[in-house]
Amino acid sequence: MLPIRNPALVDEDDVNRLRAAVQQFMQVDDTTVGEGSDYAVRFRGRLTQDSIPAYTLAARLFRAAGFTPLFRPDGDRHAVLALRGTLNPRPSNPLINLVMFLLTVLSVLLVGGTYGLQSDLPNSFVGWVGLLLSGWPFAAALLGILLAHEFGHYFAARYHKVAVTLPYFIPFPSLLGTMGAFIQLKAPPTNRRVLLDIGVAGPLAGLVVCLPVLFYGLLTSPVSRIPATLPAGLSLSMEGNSLLYVILKYLAYGRLLPEPAGFGGLPPLLYMLRYYLLAYPPPFGGLDVQLNQVAWAGWAGLLVTSLNLIPAGQLDGGHALFVLIGKRMRQVQPVILVILIALGFLSITWWVYAALIYFLVGRVYAEPLDQITTLDPGRKLLALLTLAVFVLIFMPVPLTTFTR
Repeated sequence: MLPIRNPALVDEDDVNRLRAAVQQFMQVDDTTVGEGSDYAVRFRGRLTQDSIPAYTLAARLFRAAGFTPLFRPDGDRHAVLALRGTLNPRPSNPLINLVMFLLTVLSVLLVGGTYGLQSDLPNSFVGWVGLLLSGWPFAAALLGILLAHEFGHYFAARYHKVAVTLPYFIPFPSLLGTMGAFIQLKAPPTNRRVLLDIGVAGPLAGLVVCLPVLFYGLLTSPVSRIPATLPAGLSLSMEGNSLLYVILKYLAYGRLLPEPAGFGGLPPLLYMLRYYLLAYPPPFGGLDVQLNQVAWAGWAGLLVTSLNLIPAGQLDGGHALFVLIGKRMRQVQPVILVILIALGFLSITWWVYAALIYFLVGRVYAEPLDQITTLDPGRKLLALLTLAVFVLIFMPVPLTTFTR
């Protein structure tokens, strides 16, 4: 279990034992017993060795005494806080992960099988089996991307010896067949370097699978003409565009897609920029790629990755920004929400996502146990590159449906 908040008063033996431990890695200037505070004892001074091995030593010594250490900067000094209790993660039940994954497989197969379906749904068991099996290209491609993403997080956490669950997949038999997946850290990350490694390993691993899947899907999808007008009662859905998606389509076909029938008197690049940002006007009568199952899964993987990289809260992008600016994230949070609310006037998707961020993942941050250890130059660059990837794959209007 995690250390309790509001610890009971410590006795003099506890304080002396903890001070003796702290003096092995820090020159102690003062000691404070935390009456009414979140900590039991606070020691302030200067570390006498690098913070990473210092925290490893502190964790071992404090655990033997029944406490957990927190490292915090304190002006031009360092503070070591002792929390009563130790980190003892509870075991997980992998059967839950397996059942949720199998349900997600069925859900994604169903969506893949009905993608572009021109006939009525089957009315027999054999027909339904055939429908599900026909969705395997979409299911294999999308689940491959999601598995790479989640196990990127998982193996990074295991590498850093941070307790973590297996991925939980969320079945949702509509649109994509899943609402994604997540893993749960059973203990806080040790420091900012560990938090960054765990946070960015998922989206980067997912992109390693997503990009070739998407490019192959584009190469094997036909380019055809969009109807000039929609028959009454029918609708047309068009996927959103990001900078990277536009580039991949250009590499695959040598043209900017969707290609309108005319540019309405505007310079072509200005016309296309307006469409990519606003999904307006609809390119009726023009040309566009008709995504097959694999391309649709690759596009979906790109969308899911971009949503995870929004720099807010406990999202992967939030971790990347937090390790760079620390608690100033609380000042950035309202700005992110305002931007998402403004984007909601282009696509209601963003209002939904703004609500999810505000109520579920945006108000709490994964604060490391050791906040004295800073990012090394390589990881600072990695965090910046991760945020740059977000800009490249962000879709202002994820999906547009035109109806008549």
